[in-house]
Amino acid sequence: MRRFLLAGIAPLFFLAAVVQAAPPAPPALDNKAYLLVDFDSGRVLAEKNAHERLPPASLTKMMTSYIVEQSLMTGRIKETDPVFVSEYAWCRGTSAESCMYLPLNGQASVIDMLRGVIIQSGNDASKALAEHIGGSEPAFAELMNREATRLGMKDSRFVNATGLPSPGHLTSAYDMAILARAIVRDSAHYYPLYAEKEFTYNNIRQGNRNALLYTDPTVDGLKTGHTEEAGYCLVSSGKRGGMRLIAVVMGAKSMQDRADQSRALFSWGYANFENVKPYVAGTVLGTPRVWFGKTEQVKVGLASDVALTLAHGDSPRLKAAMQMVPAVEAPLAKGQSVGTLTLTLDGQVVATQPIVALEPVEEAGFFTRLWHHIKLFFSSLI
Repeated sequence: MRRFLLAGIAPLFFLAAVVQAAPPAPPALDNKAYLLVDFDSGRVLAEKNAHERLPPASLTKMMTSYIVEQSLMTGRIKETDPVFVSEYAWCRGTSAESCMYLPLNGQASVIDMLRGVIIQSGNDASKALAEHIGGSEPAFAELMNREATRLGMKDSRFVNATGLPSPGHLTSAYDMAILARAIVRDSAHYYPLYAEKEFTYNNIRQGNRNALLYTDPTVDGLKTGHTEEAGYCLVSSGKRGGMRLIAVVMGAKSMQDRADQSRALFSWGYANFENVKPYVAGTVLGTPRVWFGKTEQVKVGLASDVALTLAHGDSPRLKAAMQMVPAVEAPLAKGQSVGTLTLTLDGQVVATQPIVALEPVEEAGFFTRLWHHIKLFFSSLI
């Protein structure tokens, strides 16, 4: 008799689809790979060789800093915890690598070392933190790889915490964009560190190598990288008018080139696209009938915002269609799927998202359930 079971409604997830309206071609850039992505929707706006596996140089330190930040936020470590500087981690002061210039066999706090990783790109700070959290750098690299798998970084394999050249230490522009989105989203408390222009430690002041921080006030991160093999790399993020973009440039020929190419990507992206949220989480889209429950109706809607990245001028042509069951059965859990919202542009699907119960409904008592069975029985005869 229970005819409104929800098991037949498969859960659907947001799809960032390419729409029909085509903006002008993105800029032609002389590098090994690049990618421009919208932070909110995840839509890739422009790319070249985005999944090519390349050496990341110090872009690697984004994963190092991300793990440190998450360890801080979960309480595994504290900002004031002292971190020992082993002979392995210690920088010998050569010009061949970036250093925070930590003292051999000395200590520094976690938060100072995190700044040293992000702002000064310190290999010594990266190794010391890797040993502090993982026990050794190889063990920390395994943590990095597990985290990469969790985030969906399918092109990446990390061998060390610094990005110094090592066989098999590779990533892609696409994976770096995934990691950048994770840092902005999951490490919001520590993300302002990526915008700091300089850091002084041990009476040595060093500037952030991200040139965009000095020339574009809308840019607030993230990380540079360079080795002879990797070329000049930059992952950057900026926000204008509520729209955040992430640009990844890998294998440029100079520091100037990586900065200029990132600026060109941002300019093209902001000029041609906009981020819209036609539906926000919690908006009531309907109130289906509830059988066998303590209430006779339930409010349904979306569990998360619908975020779309569209070419300028496309949003007025968006059309929405909802498919919902006419009635549901208690008990009903909050977040349980009861239908689907589909958005189309010029007949092409650009997003689908499940419609869910916005509140739980408990099962009613015996006599109420019996009465509902009787009503359903007689309604089936009509």
